[in-house]
Amino acid sequence: MSVRGVVTGAADGYWRMKRKPAVTLLHLGPGYANGMANLHNARRAFSGIVNIVGDHAEWHLKHDAPLTSNVRAHAELHSDFIRISKSSRDLSAAGSQAVAFSKNGWGKIATVIVPANHAWEEDAVSHESLESDGFTQVSDKRISEVAECLQSGKKIAMLMGGKALFEESTEIAGRISQMGDITLLCETFAARFQRGEGRVSLNRVPYFAEQAIEFLKGFDCLILVGAKNPVGFFAYPEVKSLLAPDKCEVLTLAKVDEDVNSALDSLAKMLNAPKTCDKQSRVVKEPVGDILNPANIGAVIAELLPEDAILSDEGITCGLELYTQTMGASKHDWLSITGGSIGQGLPVSLGASIACPDRKVVSFQADGSGMYTVQSLWSMAREEVDVTIVLLNNDSYAILNVELARLKAGEPTDKTRSMFDLSNPSLDWVSLAKGLGVSAVKVRTVEQFREQFEQSMRKKGPFLIEVIVSQDMSAGFKR
Repeated sequence: MSVRGVVTGAADGYWRMKRKPAVTLLHLGPGYANGMANLHNARRAFSGIVNIVGDHAEWHLKHDAPLTSNVRAHAELHSDFIRISKSSRDLSAAGSQAVAFSKNGWGKIATVIVPANHAWEEDAVSHESLESDGFTQVSDKRISEVAECLQSGKKIAMLMGGKALFEESTEIAGRISQMGDITLLCETFAARFQRGEGRVSLNRVPYFAEQAIEFLKGFDCLILVGAKNPVGFFAYPEVKSLLAPDKCEVLTLAKVDEDVNSALDSLAKMLNAPKTCDKQSRVVKEPVGDILNPANIGAVIAELLPEDAILSDEGITCGLELYTQTMGASKHDWLSITGGSIGQGLPVSLGASIACPDRKVVSFQADGSGMYTVQSLWSMAREEVDVTIVLLNNDSYAILNVELARLKAGEPTDKTRSMFDLSNPSLDWVSLAKGLGVSAVKVRTVEQFREQFEQSMRKKGPFLIEVIVSQDMSAGFKR
C-alpha cells in the first residue's frame, strides 16, 4: 500500500538524513508517473535516489499492451542518469553505475529501466561496486574574489544552501560574518538545515516575493554558498522574478556540487577570521491565550521539541510561523518542501525516520497537502516509525486562497472559493489515521495540544494530533 508517491518521497527523506541512496521499485511508465511529484521535490533537494523501473519483456513491447509507454521519456523529466539494461548479465552493471552516479556531488537521481525478462533469465551475474565522484574543489581565484568583496565595506549577504546549512559550515560562515557588514541568510526551502540552540542562526529569505524583495533591498552584494540566486516562487503582475536588487552584485563562492565546507574554511583563513562566533541561545515564547493559531502551535513545539529531533515542514501557510518560533528550540534538523509539489511532508518524514530510527521526527502537516499521500500513515504503522504528525486542519487549501488574491484577477466567485474549500465534507483525520493503523487525537485548544504533544514526545511510534486551527489562514498575506 506504500504507493509510488510515498516511496519516492520516503527515498528523498532517507537521503537527506543518511546521505545514502534508497532504491525505489516502480512499475512501468505509469508507476514512475505516480511517483513524479515527489521525484520533482527530490531533485530540487539534490537527493541521491536510484529508481528501478520495470518495463515489458523485450519481445512484448511491440504488441502495445495496455501498460506500454515510453518509460525513458517519463524518466528524463527527473533523472540525471538513465540506463536501460541490455540483458540479464548487464543488469548488475547498470545497477552499480546507477548507485555510483546517485552519490556524485551533493546527490543525483539515477534511473535504471529493466525489461521484465532480464529479471527472470538465469545468466545474471553480480557486479562490483563503483566509485562515485565527490565534491569538486573551488578555485583559489574564486575564493580570492569573494574575499575581496567581503573586505570592501559593502553591505553583504551570504545566502547558504545545500551542505552549507550543516552545522560545521554555518559555524565557519558565522566566523566570517564578523569581518564586516555581513548577514547570513538561508534559502527559503532548504533540503536540510541544522539549526536551533547552540548553532549559528540564519535569517530565511521570505517566501512571498514582495516580502523577499523588501528583505533583500539593502544589500550591495549577494554571495551564493551552495545556493542559487533567489527567484520568486511564481510570477505575479508588477513583481519582478529575481528577488535581489537590480544593482546588487551576485558572486558564487561554491555551487551545490562543490566542496562548500573546504571553500568556507579557505575563505576564513584568507580573511584571518575569528576562531569563534555567536550561537543561537535557548529562546522559546509562551503561547498567548488558548486559541490554536500558528504562533501558539509553534511556541508549544519549540518548547517541547527534544534534542536532535527532525522537523519536516509541510505546514504550508502555518509553516512560515513555525520556522520563526523554533529558531531558539533545541538542536534539530529542518526539512523543507523543496520543489513546491505538495504531498511531500508525510513521505519525507517516513524516510527520515527509517534513516534515523533513534531520533524523534515531527511532521508538521497541512490537511490539504496531507491528502495527496495519506497512505504514508499505513506505512508508518507498518514500519513502527517514531513520527509525531501535527496535522493542521483549517478545512481549506488556504495557501491557494492567498495565491489567488495575489494575482489580482478580480473578486473570486462562490464556485472559485468552493474549489479551495475542504469543509464539504470536512476531513476527519482521527478516523483516517486510525483506519490506517495510526493512533490519533483531535485537539481544539492550546492546553489540549500541549498535553498531547508532550506525551507524544515521550513515547515511541507513530501518532497523529489533529489540530483544529480556528484562525482564517487565508488572511495571512495582504498585497
